[in-house]
Amino acid sequence: MCFSSDQRPPLPPRSSEVGDHGSIVLTAEDGNRFAAYDAVPVTRRGASLVLLPDIRGMHAFYTDLALAFATAGIDTVALDPFGRTAGLTARDDDFDFQPHAKALEPGQVLADARASAARLQERSDDPVFTLGFCMFGGHSWRLASTDLGAAGCMGFYGRPSTAADVVDQMRAPLLLLVAGDDRATSPQENAAFDQALTDAGKEHKTVIYDGAPHSFFDRSYTQWEEACADAWQEILGFVDAHR
Repeated sequence: MCFSSDQRPPLPPRSSEVGDHGSIVLTAEDGNRFAAYDAVPVTRRGASLVLLPDIRGMHAFYTDLALAFATAGIDTVALDPFGRTAGLTARDDDFDFQPHAKALEPGQVLADARASAARLQERSDDPVFTLGFCMFGGHSWRLASTDLGAAGCMGFYGRPSTAADVVDQMRAPLLLLVAGDDRATSPQENAAFDQALTDAGKEHKTVIYDGAPHSFFDRSYTQWEEACADAWQEILGFVDAHR
């Protein structure tokens, strides 16, 4: 479990009020209907974001995080990745995510990301970035190898194995936000992925937060406020550099 139901995301430097926001239902190219959440800034930064959650799906934490991105001026659509097998049911603390996570395929994540990006592109021509957490941190990096056309793909404590087989096809720059004391992914795995990206000549930045546990940003951020504040600066700096 990556976070408890009473956790709220750390907040970015504020540059905008939140405009239109709320739950929506999107339809992917394969007919999948999935829950999503719009968070539109009043003052745009010049970038849009497809926000992928962690393995628990689009828990309320991620609607809050979408709103936080809007306060940073980034137009955001948060998506739920389990629509094909779990429908539009709630992703609360009773949701059994494991069978749905095991059934999910990368092409399905791509289809949902395309529908989310299309939603953003209805509102502006701003470049679209992706950001994912845990299982979907790896899927976010993998999207750099697809025809999504992302301006950049970011992930918190993702699993390198999710994206390692498509490094040569990656076209978008990557931001890797790594928990230094991650018990789900070893330092060796993270280092090997970073080296593979370097060897393939892929633009990327790896930031390691020494001592921080897996899910430090979305589970126990009050204990890791400095790391979370730095992570926000890394995300916003990455977006500004590539938008």
